[in-house]
Amino acid sequence: MKRKIEVSSDDLRPEYNFDYAKAVRGKYYRRLLKEGANVVVLEPDVAKAFRDSTAVNDALRSLLKTARSSRRLTTRSSRTARKHTAA
Repeated sequence: MKRKIEVSSDDLRPEYNFDYAKAVRGKYYRRLLKEGANVVVLEPDVAKAFRDSTAVNDALRSLLKTARSSRRLTTRSSRTARKHTAA
């Protein structure tokens, strides 16, 4: 029986030699706060329906518009309900 050679997954390849002495903590933190960063991962079947992020955004905006317009039709009355008293 041959032994499998185990490769440590936490080792970087030689071409990714990172110098931690030059690292800056929170370098992009303020920019992320200002611009925002939302990452959404689509399931493969959903991703096939859209060619790019613009198409996804357009579809979601259309859905939001429809939801807003239909919500107005089904809102409850602002009239206060009568309290039922036990007899």
